[in-house]
Amino acid sequence: MKKTLCALAVGATLFTPALAMAADVKVYGRAHVSLDYLDDGADYNEVGLSSNSSRLGFKAEQKLENGMTVFGQIEQEINFASGSANDDLEFATRDTFVGLKGDFGQARVGRFDSPFKVARGPVNFFGDQLGDIRNVTRAGNLRFDERNANTIEYKSPKFGGGFNVIGALSLHEDNSVDNEVNKDKAYDLALTYKEGPVDFAAAYEHYEEDAGRGERDGFRVAAAYKITPELNFGGLYQYLTHDNDVANPDAQVFGVAADYKFAPKTYLRGQVFHRDVDADDANATLLAVGLEHRLDKAVRVYGNLATVLNDENSNLTPWSQGRSNSVGGTRGEDAFGLSLGFRYDF
Repeated sequence: MKKTLCALAVGATLFTPALAMAADVKVYGRAHVSLDYLDDGADYNEVGLSSNSSRLGFKAEQKLENGMTVFGQIEQEINFASGSANDDLEFATRDTFVGLKGDFGQARVGRFDSPFKVARGPVNFFGDQLGDIRNVTRAGNLRFDERNANTIEYKSPKFGGGFNVIGALSLHEDNSVDNEVNKDKAYDLALTYKEGPVDFAAAYEHYEEDAGRGERDGFRVAAAYKITPELNFGGLYQYLTHDNDVANPDAQVFGVAADYKFAPKTYLRGQVFHRDVDADDANATLLAVGLEHRLDKAVRVYGNLATVLNDENSNLTPWSQGRSNSVGGTRGEDAFGLSLGFRYDF
C-alpha cells in the first residue's frame, strides 16, 4: 500500500503539468476523526479513536470538441487513526469511475455508491458518524447500502423542474477457469427530485440468486423539506425482502430526522428510526442527537449521543457503519455511544 501511494504521488508530481494542459485535475480529501465512548450494554465500555470514512482522491474533467465532457475519479479510504491499518488494501477502494456527460445525461462505469445507497441522502444528517442511519438500514444479509463493483450507470438530464431518473447494472461475475459465471448481479432504478426546499429520492434494487448474501429486493423512499431556511425536516421508509425469508425475515425501517441551524455556524440535529423485523423480538430503534459547529467551510467539530434499543433477538449498535472504531453488539442489550468529532475537507 505504501509503495502504491508513493508511486502515485511521484506520478502525480511528474505528470500534473501535462494533465493540467488537457484536463481540470483536482486532488481532494477528507480527514474525519472522532474520540468515542462505546458501551454495548454488557461487558464492553471503552474510549477509543476512530477514523470515519476519511479519504484521498483525484478528480479530472475535460470538455471535448463535440460538446460533451469526460470525467473521472479515483478515491481511496485513508485511516487517520492508525495510519498503517490500510496497508493490505488496494488503491481505489472508494468511488472510482470514468464517464461521459452532455445533453443526453450522464453515463459512467466503475465502482461507486449504488443509486439505492445514494437515495438515503435527504435524511443522511449523521453520515459516517456515530448514529449513522445505516446502522439500522444495512444489517445482516439484508444489505443494500453498497458500493458495487463493475457497475454501469446512466443518469438522465433534469426534467419536470428537478427530476432525474437513474438506472444501474452491477456485474459482479467471478469467471472461473472453465468459463463458468456466477450470477452475482444487481439492478437499480431510482427517481430523484431536488429543487428549492424539496429533496426527494425513491429507489429499487434487486440482487440475483447467486449474490454473496443471496437473492433479495429492496425499496426505499426518503424526502426532506426545508420548512424555513434554518429548519430541515425529513423522513425515510425502507422495505427489504429476501428469497430465504426464514433465515432472513422481511424488515422495514421507518423514521424521521431534523436539522436546525440555530446560529450562523451551529447546527442541532436529531433522528429516530425503527427497524421492524418479521420475526419474534428482533426489532431495534436508533435514536441520535448531535450538535455541530463549523469553524470554516472546510472544518467542523461536533458532539453526538446515540443509542440502539434492542429487542431480545437483536444486537445492533449505533457505531458499526463508516467508522474504524467498532465492536459487535450484544443480543438483547441496548448499545450507547458518545462521540466528539473533527472533520476537515480539503
